[in-house]
Amino acid sequence: MKLAVILGTTRLGRQTEKQALWVVNTAAQMEDVEVELIDLSDYPMPFFAEPASPRYNPAREIDAVAQKWLARLDAADAYVFVSPEYNHSIPGVLKNALDYIDFQLNRKPAAVVTHGAVGGARAAMHLKEIISESKALPIPNAVAFHGVSDGIDEAGNISDALKANPYGPQTALEALLAELKWYSDALAAARVPALAV
Repeated sequence: MKLAVILGTTRLGRQTEKQALWVVNTAAQMEDVEVELIDLSDYPMPFFAEPASPRYNPAREIDAVAQKWLARLDAADAYVFVSPEYNHSIPGVLKNALDYIDFQLNRKPAAVVTHGAVGGARAAMHLKEIISESKALPIPNAVAFHGVSDGIDEAGNISDALKANPYGPQTALEALLAELKWYSDALAAARVPALAV
């Protein structure tokens, strides 16, 4: 499985980077998983202003930076979107990046990992709805993490106390990634005959 972990905020002093590194570190321990971090700060896209939906615009002219973002997404088999909760939803920069998508996520699984007030649960709910419109398959599990600033260090290592908790965020993340890989393997096999038609 080629896994893309998307860091969904560009805010200065963001805690989300630590959480994204935690996801990357955990996924890197899995068999048959190749993981890469995609940081939206590396893709400064303008506000989406194309005259038609990307999926229904055969004459589409794509911003050069957005084209690079889409190419990175297209190369992956599965996704984990890591997002803080801003004002009961996701950051505008993440929503803008998602608005550029046409078919890159089609028939591929996506998972959501959030943090913030109530663990970012409201952002997770919105994000699952948004990525489903990109024709991805949002998996049922999610990880909503409360206390990222104290629970994860700058290198993406979760605290020993949280790691030792059998019902804590580390266990939840490992279960999420295992489920994501199951969906990725199943959908990759199912996409092969569909692509050959």
